[in-house]
Amino acid sequence: MTTLFIDGDACPVRDEACRVAHRHGVPVVVVANGSRPMRRSEWPNVTMVTVAAGADVADDWIAGRIGGADVCVTNDIPLAARCLATGARALSANGRVWTPDNIGNALAGREIGRHLREIGLNTGGPAPMGKRDRSQFLNSLDTLLTAARRPRPPMARPP
Repeated sequence: MTTLFIDGDACPVRDEACRVAHRHGVPVVVVANGSRPMRRSEWPNVTMVTVAAGADVADDWIAGRIGGADVCVTNDIPLAARCLATGARALSANGRVWTPDNIGNALAGREIGRHLREIGLNTGGPAPMGKRDRSQFLNSLDTLLTAARRPRPPMARPP
């Protein structure tokens, strides 16, 4: 069964994701470390998990439980990479679908940005979410949940 995992700390599309998952009949697990207040979800398919405070504690919780039929919503590129490594699907809050083909470049770009900030350059940060981003997110999540619920074709055996 497919489960939608949401990296809940600072997720700007949590409510939208829960609504789409409810429509698909998919359970949702919102994981956060409690650094920001989280209000209870109105959706019956949503479980809220509060983990201990600390760097990557929520990420570790998700990465330790996500499986190949699942989907994760996260803006954390390393967490997305960890999810992809399990065979799961991942997407960002602006609707960018992470794949094995694009995650390497995203990780490299993240490291370059980190290095530039360390040497004192301002990298600007992410652009604010707009209507177009939310629409792209909704379309991408709908597509990923539909795909995740279909059985994957068996892998071809090497000759």
